[in-house]
Amino acid sequence: MNQPLKGKVVLVTGGSRGIGAAIVRRLAADGAQVAFTYANSPDRAAVVARDIQAVGGTALAMMADQGDPVSVAAAVQKVNAQFGRLDILVNSAGVFVTGMIGDPAADMAALERQHAVNVGGVVAAVRAAVPLLSDGGRIVSIGTMFATRVPFPGIGDYAASKAAVAAYGRAWARELGARGITVNTVQPGPINTEMNPETSDVAPMVKQMTALGRYGQPQEIAGAVAFLAGPDAAYITGATLNVDGGQNS
Repeated sequence: MNQPLKGKVVLVTGGSRGIGAAIVRRLAADGAQVAFTYANSPDRAAVVARDIQAVGGTALAMMADQGDPVSVAAAVQKVNAQFGRLDILVNSAGVFVTGMIGDPAADMAALERQHAVNVGGVVAAVRAAVPLLSDGGRIVSIGTMFATRVPFPGIGDYAASKAAVAAYGRAWARELGARGITVNTVQPGPINTEMNPETSDVAPMVKQMTALGRYGQPQEIAGAVAFLAGPDAAYITGATLNVDGGQNS
């Protein structure tokens, strides 16, 4: 079996379900020792870890509040203490909150929490990880195609939070290039998860917005992440990769 990540240690934030869980499983299948965080799904996290361990892989599930920089930094430090190194960081944890600008009924606390998780949590993870990352390491963040195209109202705060992640990625690519550390962002389009199922009432409209006429699957995002985390992507950095079925075409 080809295992391009054999010997590597990976931390995936938000890895208990959806896209994050697919990334954890794929990187483990590619040979990495994988640690991942979760916030509210301990049972699901345990299933992911157990499935990987059952086939001889290594998986460590850790509870961490992605909106709390101290909690995020502690998770990063725990990975380094447990495995003695860190080679790849995947920022997958995120939340999606809608709200029209100027709407007095908008949940401002939820919107602020979204910014803390989607932006602050990513920054905290990278800042904690950079001193520990091996030279030639990888940082991959999960953004959204909404960061470059906003097709409907009410998602400005979410889109802006993910656009910030992509901008940080370009800046970090410059700052870390001398160490051979690459930094890239994957921007999914509509992906079939519990939060956005391909069987929902709006699914037919969403499918029509893509060139391929369908939702993507979490495993397809995981495949893009695995490529960027692997040896074949050593000369790709500061890039934003849309995996959106042609929604932005």
